[in-house]
Amino acid sequence: MERIIFHIDVNNAFLSWTALDLLNQGYKYDIRDSYAAIGGDEKSRRGIVLAKSPKAKKCGVVTGETLYMARKKCPAIRFYPPNYKWYQQNSNALFQLLSKYSPDIEVASIDECYLDYGKVQKLYGDPYEFAKKIQKEILDTLGFTVNIGIANSKLCAKMASDFSKPYKIHTLYKHEIKEKMFPLPIDDLFGIGKQTSAKLHQLNIHTISDLAHADTAYLYKYFKNSAVKMVEWANGIDDSEVISEQTERKGISNTTTLPRDMSHTDEIFPILHAISENVSLSLRKKHKYASVVAVIFKDKFFKSYTHQRKLDNPTCSTSEIFEVSKELFLEGWKRDPIRLIGIRLDQLTDHVSYQASLFEDFEEKKENEKLDFVVDEIKKKFGEQVIGKASLAENKIKRKFD
Repeated sequence: MERIIFHIDVNNAFLSWTALDLLNQGYKYDIRDSYAAIGGDEKSRRGIVLAKSPKAKKCGVVTGETLYMARKKCPAIRFYPPNYKWYQQNSNALFQLLSKYSPDIEVASIDECYLDYGKVQKLYGDPYEFAKKIQKEILDTLGFTVNIGIANSKLCAKMASDFSKPYKIHTLYKHEIKEKMFPLPIDDLFGIGKQTSAKLHQLNIHTISDLAHADTAYLYKYFKNSAVKMVEWANGIDDSEVISEQTERKGISNTTTLPRDMSHTDEIFPILHAISENVSLSLRKKHKYASVVAVIFKDKFFKSYTHQRKLDNPTCSTSEIFEVSKELFLEGWKRDPIRLIGIRLDQLTDHVSYQASLFEDFEEKKENEKLDFVVDEIKKKFGEQVIGKASLAENKIKRKFD
């Protein structure tokens, strides 16, 4: 069965959904065709631009800037407050419509998802023709447009859906990567954040092709274990599965709503470490190893993000899960304050056999896992707060346990 993934992305979701709401209330015109933006309260000088119309974009208005700056660029602009309850209703309606055709749908955020079309292709036929059918049904039924990317992996489907907008369908199959993806600037590669992009430019890596052909061992000096993944992404290699709610129940997850919006890693990472301890402890209690680590977080605008990675070797190690989670968070985080964060572990297995890698120290990996089990036993006997793994290391208990 050929692997075919759809990435379905609502065009300018917050603006489109607000426009629908206003039209339902009797508005005489569609704000999508005017100088409009979704934001906070201009009179109190609070808020930033969450979405803008094409006309406002032509004036130079950008997402994330203050309403004051947007007004300076576009004097005729009109601001509309966000309505997250209404946005969620539209989001739910979209995913419910898609679920008629496949149970294998992974919600990536409030306005986008992945659909594993390869599993249902025999029912519905040619992927491109089915994508056109889906687009039309969404527009006719729900009143807004979507872009659809079609590819052999989630990463390439996401890249394809971003090629040009709105209301477009693009393909990025394996045989099209060299022609369609390689010439793009490195900044456009999904999973590469601003800081990583800036560092790559400093290393004279300016296009996706440059990264695809880069020396992984050389990049490892600058990006550690992320180097391998980055080169794989640039070559369109991504074997991560579409993880639906049904699949998710087979894994282990833990999320927490933060006591307040947080913007700094020195606040966020200790919480992420605590979550890593919780999910890895659950793994070890079940005598399982995780092959996939995913980080889930929601920003202050209630936009959800999921970033995941397939590990070369399954793990139950707290430290490894924490390190991967930090990397995933930094790759997906746009530096907006976040209100919720969590970790999900998937593709659980009972046994682990190590696959050779230039960048993993298997002896250290096994020592860390043994140490985790020792800490678990001590906590079970004397209480949760009695000891942490760092304490064992400091007291030189980290040694052979045979």
